[in-house]
Amino acid sequence: MKKISLLILACFCLISCGKEANFTLTGNVDGLKKGTLYLQRLNDTIVEDVDSLEISGDSDFTLQTNLKEPEILFLYLDKVDGQRNDDIIEFFAEKGEMQINTSLKNFTTDATINGSKNQEKLNEYNGIIKRFNNQHLDLIKEDFEAQQKENEDEILAVNKKYDQLLKRKYLYTINFAITNKNYEIAPYITIREVFDANVKYLDTVYNSLPKEIRKSKYGKELKDLLKERKKLNKLDKKVEKQNK
Repeated sequence: MKKISLLILACFCLISCGKEANFTLTGNVDGLKKGTLYLQRLNDTIVEDVDSLEISGDSDFTLQTNLKEPEILFLYLDKVDGQRNDDIIEFFAEKGEMQINTSLKNFTTDATINGSKNQEKLNEYNGIIKRFNNQHLDLIKEDFEAQQKENEDEILAVNKKYDQLLKRKYLYTINFAITNKNYEIAPYITIREVFDANVKYLDTVYNSLPKEIRKSKYGKELKDLLKERKKLNKLDKKVEKQNK
């Protein structure tokens, strides 16, 4: 019995040792003296820690994990002051080495991320989307002022502007995904930003993807989303026919 137990333990050790990290994240959090950094991934709907480091004095860090393919990971800072809001950096990880430098004061917004082609594309995309989001905030202000004045014409005009803005944002996202179809970011931004777009647009993105991207984590998620949306469309049409 002892021999069997030792054999199982030996096999377990071999398996564990075989899973060497193929992804390393290094960086610095300026101003951080005490706290814990966590490297996290989203597994279905559950956020799981894959590595962590307790910071005590030295704000440099190194975190590691094993990646099967490029995917979104999170760098989370648990500060000793107990405030947990906005202390998460989302980034597109790829096998190899990446670097994130940021500050304790503005942990998320000060982050500079290097070492991943998908991350470069994500930075490019987010830069444009930020403009759309800023315009959206302006429209919220306009709508509030119109509501205060109870001016129906202005309210309708703001709603029209919002619809146009949303359409431009969706078309930009679809075009960006198709233009960058050779990267995992293409299906990722599609399911994240325009999951409720017209099925024909989602179909266009999916059909543009090369085989290896379709087989990726986010390619499979886009395929599942399409399948579900098409199923719902059929049900809607069936209900419409029954109501006629």
